[in-house]
Amino acid sequence: DIDVIAVVMRSGISCVHILFIRQGRILGSRSYYPSTSLAENESELLSEFIGQFYLTHQHRDFPREIIVSHVLDSEDVLQKALQQIANRQIAISNQVRSHRASWLRMALEAAEQNLIAHLHAKQNSLSRFAALQEVLNLDEIPQRLECFDISHTGGELTVASCVVFDTRGPLKSDYRRFNIEGITPGDDYAAMQQALTRRYTRLQNGEGKLPDILLIDGGKGQLGMAVEAIRTAGF
Repeated sequence: DIDVIAVVMRSGISCVHILFIRQGRILGSRSYYPSTSLAENESELLSEFIGQFYLTHQHRDFPREIIVSHVLDSEDVLQKALQQIANRQIAISNQVRSHRASWLRMALEAAEQNLIAHLHAKQNSLSRFAALQEVLNLDEIPQRLECFDISHTGGELTVASCVVFDTRGPLKSDYRRFNIEGITPGDDYAAMQQALTRRYTRLQNGEGKLPDILLIDGGKGQLGMAVEAIRTAGF
């Protein structure tokens, strides 16, 4: 039972890729893109990541061994902390051979490829924002978009969803959902008005950031409700 963790850093952006090996077989993998890190090199970043990945989730499935792509700056401290939480021995290895070396190469290649794709996606996102600036004849490239949509089941359980994008792509930490109450079932206009009023009243009170562009899913009626809601909120 082994976790293989590889990191690649390019242009100030990092990708950490993990292979999950259980009973000698690859059960899955996952890539992470740490957005806030003071690490200056791969070793520091790996140490930070492993500490957060394992030590802040004590119910995680701990492997018997962790293979890493770079020597850790605080390997002894991390190893003791992991063993204390898991209540058993956990080895941290860097110099490996045979099938372990093959797994590590796979993790490094995946980290490299996924980081390149991630960087290209960010560049494509910026170019789309630049195109949007041109189409809308804006003085500057917009930095933040918020998009609202209303959904319900047969008129019941109405929910408004807000997704957010910046020039680097989706800002999932800023996504919001609003349970809509007190309206006539199926009244999308009232639902849109309620969601936007709640959202932008909070922004007026200093909660969150105001978008440069607001996208509304709907027609003229929804647009009218959006304008009214924003004016009600004081914008």
